[in-house]
Amino acid sequence: MPDRALLETTAGRVVAGLAALLVAGVLAGLALLWPDGSGPRRTQGPAAGAIESAHVVSIAPGRCEDFAGPGCRLAELELRSGPDSGARTFLALPRDRFAPPIESGDDVRVARNTQGEAGEEVPLGDASRQPVAFIDFERTGPLALLFLAFIALVVVLGRWHGVRALLGLGLSLALVVEFLAPAILDERPLVLTALVGALAVMVVTIVLSHGAGLKSIAAMLGTAGALLLTAVLALVAVRGANVTGLSSEQATLLIAGVGGQLSLQGLVIAGMVIGALGVLDDVTVSQASTVLALRRANPALGFRRLLGEALAVGRDHLGATINTLVLAYAGAALPVLLIFNTAGTPFGDAVGSEPVAEQIVAMLVGSIGLIAAVPLTTAIAALLASRLPPPASG
Repeated sequence: MPDRALLETTAGRVVAGLAALLVAGVLAGLALLWPDGSGPRRTQGPAAGAIESAHVVSIAPGRCEDFAGPGCRLAELELRSGPDSGARTFLALPRDRFAPPIESGDDVRVARNTQGEAGEEVPLGDASRQPVAFIDFERTGPLALLFLAFIALVVVLGRWHGVRALLGLGLSLALVVEFLAPAILDERPLVLTALVGALAVMVVTIVLSHGAGLKSIAAMLGTAGALLLTAVLALVAVRGANVTGLSSEQATLLIAGVGGQLSLQGLVIAGMVIGALGVLDDVTVSQASTVLALRRANPALGFRRLLGEALAVGRDHLGATINTLVLAYAGAALPVLLIFNTAGTPFGDAVGSEPVAEQIVAMLVGSIGLIAAVPLTTAIAALLASRLPPPASG
């Protein structure tokens, strides 16, 4: 609950009321936009059969040149899941740079190949007919170890605060998986769905990590205002720059999977809104915390001094954060830039191409929203802190 001293001031009651309306609006949006499973779903994976786990027992030269090219190798696999668990089968590995780097002892995911109009599965023991197709490596074990190491470090260093942050992270991921992605497939309004999902994640993470006091209220309102600005700017910029969303391989797979019913341009806008949230949370919480620290250090500081001193800190933080944001988007566009560089494409043409232009638009839109969040959050926090007695500001 908000601090009692906060609710004893007019400004505190107004701002707390706005925060309550924000939370109520988010809950209403979740209720109205919650997916019902009516949208299109892909019924099969990239291969014809069910995907199963398998262990690579051995790899040796085999009679596979007729269908896998010269120099091919034959991997013997033991299935680890599905109705044929424990059975042995074979996977032909071409000797070229695009073949998966499979070695003996690896764990992989494969799919049963089928034949004929009836879709009968190829016998597992018939290596000449390619009984299985390689799908991907099995990464559950390494990812689980990395995740456990992350949890341990967060709990050891953050203690109870770290536990709450992990809980917020879990709920945020649940919102993305259970609400955002299915709602988009159910053809809910893309930008509105992304905005509601982002605001829900924001409320959950800030309240769980920092409580529901002055700092959290200022950070939530500042983040909400910046997200609204980001959504509007993304809508205008994407349409103004004619970013279609058709430049990636993922776009092609989505169109094939949902029958072309999904707006890829709207998906680009939604991605910009979601992508801006993580950085905004960091900046707004930091600014609100800075204001409260200044108020505790010098209770005589009023609104103007609090605003000015906290903005001075925010400018330093802003420069580093924008640099991080720009480098993140530049890294995402790096493979495309390398392709253009090897082809001798002029810099102006490369920047104007959709794969690069999409990242530039996302970077600029996110940066503008980030810049706006600093004075907005700082002003809200300074207004509230200057109205409270010094002990309550802590």
